Amino acid sequence: FDKNSTVRDCATIFALSLMTSSVLVYNLFNNIQEDDLQHLHYFTEYGRLALEDSGQIPFQKLQFLVRDWQYPYEEPYGSSGGDNVLKKQLKVEEKQHPELQALRKGLSSCFSDMSNFLLPHPGRHVATNPNFKGNLNQIDEEFIEHIKNLMPSLLSSRNLVVKAMGGKEVKAKEIVQYYKSYMEIFKGNTMPEPKSMLEVTIEANNLVSLASAKELYMASMESLCGGEKPYLNEQVMDLEHNRIVESALAEFDIRKKLGGEEFSLKYRDQLMSEIDESYNHYKAHNDSKNIFKAANTPITLFVMWSVLYIFSQVTSLLMLYPLANLANLLMWGLTFLGATWAYAKYSGEFSQVGVQIEDLTGKVWDNCFQPILNKAVEQGSEIAVRQAVTRLNSVSSPYPDSKKKR
Repeated sequence: FDKNSTVRDCATIFALSLMTSSVLVYNLFNNIQEDDLQHLHYFTEYGRLALEDSGQIPFQKLQFLVRDWQYPYEEPYGSSGGDNVLKKQLKVEEKQHPELQALRKGLSSCFSDMSNFLLPHPGRHVATNPNFKGNLNQIDEEFIEHIKNLMPSLLSSRNLVVKAMGGKEVKAKEIVQYYKSYMEIFKGNTMPEPKSMLEVTIEANNLVSLASAKELYMASMESLCGGEKPYLNEQVMDLEHNRIVESALAEFDIRKKLGGEEFSLKYRDQLMSEIDESYNHYKAHNDSKNIFKAANTPITLFVMWSVLYIFSQVTSLLMLYPLANLANLLMWGLTFLGATWAYAKYSGEFSQVGVQIEDLTGKVWDNCFQPILNKAVEQGSEIAVRQAVTRLNSVSSPYPDSKKKR
């Protein structure tokens, strides 16, 4: 580009531009020369490997732009003359060297669209006046006329081409992942091999698919139980989680990924691992909204204390004083546990001790009180059902005795 740029710098800029652009404008001087095409040789090899891997054309549009075209008597300025020049330059002839033939065939297969535009010289004043500041009145009218034809073909909203990778349009935030991956491989002092470039592209493509699927999962879970959303029943949350996971996996699978299914399987497993980790956070956040669970430890301690109190009173009446004393000792122990838990909970100190007390009371509740409570609820439901059936029968036949007498 200038006297301070090395060939390596030029190649890196060219590579990054082509790999991350939907339309690459290749700005040339006077004509399309053979060495201009040679700059694209590296990418024809990359394109060949990408075609073999996915069967999809790797690059979108290559726009040649020849400025200061000096042969308008052979081909006119503009797109029509430019396409004719490009067609001649890319024509494969038998007398050409096999390497030049392969280059031309590779270019045609690597880009979904190629075109050329011929521009006239902008004018003597532009080229020779060191004080030229871009004043349109100082530019040749012929140049401005053709610029007006070129710009809409590139920048009009109808002609804008969205960047695509693996057959899927790339979002603005996703292109950052591709830049990170490409910059990593271009850190060295030599140009990476086309095969290495393809591997980096495949990795970035799969990472983008993973990020898109995880974003879908996170957004759905946030709307379900995140932030200030009310407490959600655990069974309902599990069902919704499974449904959202299926949607996230479908989002990952539906994206066409380079490298094939075997390569993407590793990233699918990584997605599931990250989803499981996120789900544990959502479950913990949801449990923190459950008022009963938050009060589970003091309730369990109080119930245990009450049972021991009743036991101590009964054993005292029966004059079983050793058992009564043991119950009283355990009551003091529960009181100390409750005070320790309250201090750890609200001061933030000895948090590990508080967690151990919560685990202990949780096990007591699950193994002792919860089964009794479930049994009581079950029996209460059966009694209520029997009473409801009895009432229903009595309402359906209000005068059974009188009917028999008649």
